[in-house]
Amino acid sequence: MNTSPIRLGGAGMQSLAPSPQQSWRGRDWSGLIQFAVMLMTVLLVAAPLVVIGYQSLQSNALYDPERIWTFASFTHLFSMPEFFVAVANSFKLAIVATIVATSIGVAAAIAIVRFDLPFRSWLEGAMLGPIYISQLVLALGWYVLYGPSGYISLLVRDIFGAVPWNLTSITGMGVLGGIAMAPAVMLYCASSLALGNASLEDAARCVGARPWQVLKSVTIPLLRPAIVYSTLLTFVGGIELLSIPLIFGWSAGLEFFTTFLLRVGNSQITPDYGLLGAAALLLLALVASLVLVQQKLLAHKQRYITVRGKSQRPKPLDIGAWRWAVLALMVVYMLMVVILPLIALIVRSFVEYLTPLVSPWEFFTLDNYKMLMEQELYGRSIWNSLKVSTIGAAVATLMIAIVAAVIQRSESRFARPLEMLAMFPRAVPGMIVGVGFLWLVLWIPGFSALHGTLAILIVAFTMRNLPSAYVSVAPSFMQIGKEIDQSARVVGATWWTTCCKIVFPIARPALIACYLLTFISFFKEYASAVFLYSPGTEIIGTTLLNVWAKGDAGPVAALSVIQLILTLILVAIATRFGKKLNHG
Repeated sequence: MNTSPIRLGGAGMQSLAPSPQQSWRGRDWSGLIQFAVMLMTVLLVAAPLVVIGYQSLQSNALYDPERIWTFASFTHLFSMPEFFVAVANSFKLAIVATIVATSIGVAAAIAIVRFDLPFRSWLEGAMLGPIYISQLVLALGWYVLYGPSGYISLLVRDIFGAVPWNLTSITGMGVLGGIAMAPAVMLYCASSLALGNASLEDAARCVGARPWQVLKSVTIPLLRPAIVYSTLLTFVGGIELLSIPLIFGWSAGLEFFTTFLLRVGNSQITPDYGLLGAAALLLLALVASLVLVQQKLLAHKQRYITVRGKSQRPKPLDIGAWRWAVLALMVVYMLMVVILPLIALIVRSFVEYLTPLVSPWEFFTLDNYKMLMEQELYGRSIWNSLKVSTIGAAVATLMIAIVAAVIQRSESRFARPLEMLAMFPRAVPGMIVGVGFLWLVLWIPGFSALHGTLAILIVAFTMRNLPSAYVSVAPSFMQIGKEIDQSARVVGATWWTTCCKIVFPIARPALIACYLLTFISFFKEYASAVFLYSPGTEIIGTTLLNVWAKGDAGPVAALSVIQLILTLILVAIATRFGKKLNHG
């Protein structure tokens, strides 16, 4: 019995063609569907950004009929000294974060992919693990351990009389931002190294080059595209960083671009929407220009092509006894920046105070978790996060499946513009997404019903995660041979029928993986929600920020642990599913 969705027999192929007796079902709706997908993507990506630009040129809020066209918001913005201070602080933080993230990420990628380290697969998984953990949760763990009153800070001060680090400074926050973004740099560089041509390194060895000389003269220069790409991406990430400036910088009186936006738009009795729009537009223009620079620098990518028809798989370099030293260094790094902070966060959730001066058992309590169960806010936040992630990931996966089908499996004139649109949100910071959709629902008649609902959170999260969702499914769509589509077309199947009955079933594993990854991204998202939620539609991230601002560290730690546990369960499911795919 043939269970394949691709029926190659004559009768099977004829079943794909519409019957002449069918009414509207027999018509070819492919062109209309492709146009509708293009229109929906334009509205999803461009509409909130256009509204931001429009608001920045209005004297009052968009819902105010008395508003007029004016440049007053820009004039006001450029007259504010604190705005330039915030911009300067953001640039300093981004520069430090970029240096740290690039250094750690490139070094870790080379060590794991090129060196003959023991436990390489375990190390790779451990180094990439923080990608799936919310930056907000990581930042809280670092604060509990290394903050001004953190456990290790107090311990070091008690022993040595002073603490050699200051994480409430711009440099300290930049280092933390770099550590948080280092796994992404490592991912890009490791992928590039894994595809490299080993014959170039072998040629260098043949002329007597030592391992370090091979790395310096061959491996690292060929990594330049990945380094440039990840460097600019990290710099953009540093500019739009919110969690670390909020947790470490707010108490120190330091303001950054993102916290400036939050204060202007969300922390005042009467928000200055024009000022918020002007600042948001400048941030968007800055980030978009950096992405354009990135594409310009990588325009001549033919120079870096090494994988040809006769390419060899890369071989690990033998670094002798140094491999154990490198392994120890990476284990210590993981302990210090990921494992110990998360353990400290878990311990903090079970005690009233966490201090090295008193045993944690003397302050042991379950009150933080009782509070999560008794106060409606916490349970509602967890439940809302699960609802948004479950429904939103399904909506986003369905949409990206059709978008990918138009781009990769059709000859539509919308294919190229649609791909550019799907990838554009990577240049849009999360807070800008939230501001844009907030004004969209307040301004457009009929959309106000979405204000403060979970539906608008799903829409905003979908827009923000379009690039990552597309990248996760596009390779699978490209791997399906074109002859399969052509065979279906020969027997009269339309593009849409071919997608539904052949392409989507074949790509089902990739779509399920996309759903799981999108679920995790939705679950840890918070930056684009800070302007969109209302009482009753809080999610875990917004509740963490609000409770942290009140100084309730215990419930914050307990809620972070709940989010961490749920995230790890989802990652385990996704990893197990990925292994099944690889072995299938």
